[in-house]
Order: sequence, then C-alpha cells, then structure tokens
Amino acid sequence: MSARIVFDLDGTLIDSAPDIHAASARMLQAEGLEPLDLATIISFIGNGLPHLTGLVMARAGLAPDRQQELSARVLEHYNAVSGTLTRPYPAVPQTLRALRDQGHVLGICTNKPEAPAHDILRLTGLGPFDCVVGGDSLPQRKPDPAPLHAALAALGQGPAVYVGDSEVDAETAHRAGVPFLLFTEGYRKTPVDALPHSASFADFAELPGLIAALLADT
Repeated sequence: MSARIVFDLDGTLIDSAPDIHAASARMLQAEGLEPLDLATIISFIGNGLPHLTGLVMARAGLAPDRQQELSARVLEHYNAVSGTLTRPYPAVPQTLRALRDQGHVLGICTNKPEAPAHDILRLTGLGPFDCVVGGDSLPQRKPDPAPLHAALAALGQGPAVYVGDSEVDAETAHRAGVPFLLFTEGYRKTPVDALPHSASFADFAELPGLIAALLADT
C-alpha cells in the first residue's frame, strides 16, 4: 500500500542550524552586537524565520518594532549562506529513494519560507518532492493544520503520514488528525514521551519499516 508522506525540513531531513546561526550572527554583527551561541539558536527554531528573529532580537535587546526589517535582513543573510554548513541527517537520501521506489508520494511542510526550502532541497540533492508547502505559502503556518492539509491535498488520495522532529510538528499533526512519526535527533526541546506520536525513531533507516507497520494497522 502506498501513502502520502509529508516531511518537516529543518531538524527532520536536514541539520540547518549552523547556517541559521550564521545568518543571525551576521545580522547581530551589523548591529554591533555579539552573536548568540548555536544552542540558543537551535532552541529558537521551529516557528519560522520571523519568530526566530524576534527571539534573537529580544535576547540581544533590539527594539521589537524593527522585526520586519531585521527578519528581512536575516533572510538575506540566510540565502547567502544556505547550504554552506547544512547537511542531510544520516541515511536521509537513501531512505527517501527507498520510499519513492516503494510507490509513496512525498511532500514537504515546513515553516521555512518556500523559496529557501526549494533552494536547500536542490543544494542538498534531496528532491524531487511532489509538493513543497513553506511558511509563507499560506496565510497560516504550523502548528495551524492548514499547511499540512494543503500538502496532503496536493499529494492526492491515500493514507497520510507526517514526519517531523519538534513540538510544532507534533501539534500540527495532532490538529490535522494525521499519524505522526517523531525523529528524535532534531531540534525538539520536550521529552519524547510528552509529545503525541505514533512512533519515534533515531535512525532514518528505520523509517520505511515504521511506515509499513503504520499502514498495516490502518
């Protein structure tokens, strides 16, 4: 049985935190401020670039009324460095190929803006995906279920699965009524047991088997 499998991007398929950290550091340095450490930036990832920029600004003591301006600047810096330090997690390319070979259709639902999402997928060689829904593709963004519903609609009919790494992803899947598979090695801050999920995994090589088991139970 084939399924519609939708993936989060940052912290799920790719470790992009080093490039996001570099972009935020460039913005702060232009303001005459010291960069935040990588662990702090990782703790800010999940709700999209404007939200992350707002958290960086608050931590650095920058005026909140500059958020639109500085978010645009961080995005500009991110586009300049994107792919420099970002890498797929181990076994991701092989697993995606295996899932495609099994007849599944694959999509992306991320809070990263859509154009940078397409760019990083191209740079990391993880495509093609049958749809990409970004944080600016709709008026809503995760954890609102609308982006996930849109991605699934674009993939047609059949059983649905969402794969992600974070609290935002777990809430999105729960609100959308979609089974959720939790990758435990991403940017999650909450204990695994505290997040609603159908199964969890630390190695992407496990994912095809988990999906097969999930489909067998439907």
